[in-house]
Amino acid sequence: MSNEVEPLSRLAGRSRERGNVMVSACPSRLILEHVTSRWGTLVLIVLQRGTHRFGEMRRAIGGVSERMLAQTLQRLESDGFVDRVARQTVPPHVEYSLTPLGRQAAEQVKALADWIEISMPEINKARERR
Repeated sequence: MSNEVEPLSRLAGRSRERGNVMVSACPSRLILEHVTSRWGTLVLIVLQRGTHRFGEMRRAIGGVSERMLAQTLQRLESDGFVDRVARQTVPPHVEYSLTPLGRQAAEQVKALADWIEISMPEINKARERR
């Protein structure tokens, strides 16, 4: 089994029940919101680096509150992007990591985040002209 992320073009034909984000009632819109929200995107990018505990993620993601991080992790876990493992230690030790599906999503949002960071000078120039 390869660790490479499949291009979206190959993923498109995989299921007869493919979502359509342009349809208002399609559940894919909710998933899109979870993955592309500010905190969802940042959590995926942090977890792309490896397994992390809650506190490590909070420190890595500047400005996120405990509540928002907890909600974001719960959403991404319920969508099948994040694994949560609770170790039976004292104190409790909870670790978060990406599932194979989460790794695919993280690759996509990381590419967008990289493009934004690289394009900031051009974006800033465009914003100044407005």
